[in-house]
Amino acid sequence: MDNRDEVREFLMSRRAKMTPEDAGLPSGPNRRVSGLRRSEVAMLAGVSVEYYSRLERGSIAGASSSVLDAIARALQLDEPETAHLYDLARTADGTPMSGRPRRRASSQPAARPSLQWALEAVTDGVAFVRNSRQDLVATNALARAFYSPLIGDGGRTPNLARFQFLDPASRDFYPDWDVFAEMCVGVMRAEAGRDPHDKALQDLVGELSTQSETFRRLWGAHDVRRHGAGTKHFIHPVVGDVTFAYEELAITAEPGLVMLVYTAEPGSPSAERLRLLASWAATHGTPAVSVRTDSAR
Repeated sequence: MDNRDEVREFLMSRRAKMTPEDAGLPSGPNRRVSGLRRSEVAMLAGVSVEYYSRLERGSIAGASSSVLDAIARALQLDEPETAHLYDLARTADGTPMSGRPRRRASSQPAARPSLQWALEAVTDGVAFVRNSRQDLVATNALARAFYSPLIGDGGRTPNLARFQFLDPASRDFYPDWDVFAEMCVGVMRAEAGRDPHDKALQDLVGELSTQSETFRRLWGAHDVRRHGAGTKHFIHPVVGDVTFAYEELAITAEPGLVMLVYTAEPGSPSAERLRLLASWAATHGTPAVSVRTDSAR
């Protein structure tokens, strides 16, 4: 797959973010660019200007690990950005994404009960599974209650990105809306680098780019990130203000799927509100989200 545009725009955007001061270089007078020059990146990486210019034009196929590492150091890429650079190089070389097998359009079952059982075993936290396209493909009872503004009547497969950028209710649900928006797009950017052959993800990007100027701007920034672990702040329409710690876990049996678990600090107001949400869920039915693997879509 020809991903030269992606490579060029990613490297140019990272170079534009660097200043000479960041790299320990003199800025000098009459500088016409705010970021680093190609020649400066080449010098920092220990490669010729001609070679780096070729890389930045998108001709990254065949670049060795030592070269990619040198470019990452020169541009001071963080871990997700470095992984994204490697993913772009693998795509150019025609090798599988990040060492993971490609999703297969095989006859895998549309639902795995054991995955749902594992989610339902988490009784004191919000647990759900999402795919690379930000679809909620499986949830436990607390997740169905927590994401009730997103799940709605259970008709269309709930999608975190569509909710974030196309549903006005997300502005109330995410008090730190701008942070969530950047996180959402950064995760999607990283996924697109890992699997540029995912047409459904490409279609979703096209849909959101058409309908949301904010998404279009953030997508064009080429920032990438991993979810990993951290804290998130929400305002739930039933229980109000909650702060959760989250952990993201890869599901090795289903490459591309991840499980996220939100928990509250024991004894905190958020823990009490989580218990209230569980009581509310027990007395109010919430739409089920069926387990659907990526290969079954």
